[in-house]
Amino acid sequence: MADQGLTIAFAESATAGWLCSEFALTEESGKILKGGIACYDAGLKVKLLKVPQELIDQYTPESLEVTREMAYRLRELIESDIQVTVTGLTTPGGSETPEKPVGTMFVFALIKGREASFRRVFAGSCEEVIHQTIEATAELLTGELSPS
Repeated sequence: MADQGLTIAFAESATAGWLCSEFALTEESGKILKGGIACYDAGLKVKLLKVPQELIDQYTPESLEVTREMAYRLRELIESDIQVTVTGLTTPGGSETPEKPVGTMFVFALIKGREASFRRVFAGSCEEVIHQTIEATAELLTGELSPS
């Protein structure tokens, strides 16, 4: 990212800012990292990011549709080349179902306006799910930013 002169911002729910903090640990963080918002509670997605409540009601706070909307709303709040958003289920008590079990994570990235995303189901503890999500997000971004 630094070599390409790109900047990045985050809005995180399930990872609660952990993804952003990992980027802060890189040598080039001062050049690339603009900042991040932890919006763990669904109400903050509405209040801070202006995600329509109707979208959350229709798809649940932990969904690709809401994660996508968060990225577009983040772009309006923090000027950057790349916006990355995360929602998901790291522990029981959310919107889990047999089709969307605990461990289901949604990541959406806008890379200079181009969309990239994934929905994955990870196994393990809350911490392990978050670590796997961070790794998968790094792979997504690396793959999208590598020259073809």
